[in-house]
Parts: sequence; structure tokens; C-alpha cells
Amino acid sequence: MKKEIFIDRPYITLGQLLKEESVIDSGGQAKWYLKEHVVNVNDEPDNRRGRKLYAGDHVEIPKVGLFFIRSKQGSK
Repeated sequence: MKKEIFIDRPYITLGQLLKEESVIDSGGQAKWYLKEHVVNVNDEPDNRRGRKLYAGDHVEIPKVGLFFIRSKQGSK
């Protein structure tokens, strides 16, 4: 599954993305999830729940999907 994620702020963290996309149920599960599963940010493995994702970044979670971070039109 490919999906565009629109943000209205400068960035979203990897942990927030996991929660908002229902990959995990709560923010507290992010550390565990990232320790147990491969997550690629811009084609590089990353396990930091606080990793800042900016417009133009992409996140691949095997067996879940590919997420493209986009900025909402007209936002600052």
C-alpha cells in the first residue's frame, strides 16, 4: 500500500506516524515496535521513534506500506 501523509507542521516524528497510521495502538509501543521490526526512512533502516520526518521523506514498513510525507498546501 502506498499512501501520502499530509502534515500541517514542519515535521512529524516516526513514532507519531506509526500511531496515526494505526501501525501501533499507543505512542508507548513505538520503541518496542521499532526494536522488533525493520523500518526504512529514505531507504535507510531507522529505529528512532523521535526521528523527524519532513515533507519529501518516505517511510517503508514491510508488510504495512510505503508512506510519503507531504506538506499541506498553503500551510506555513
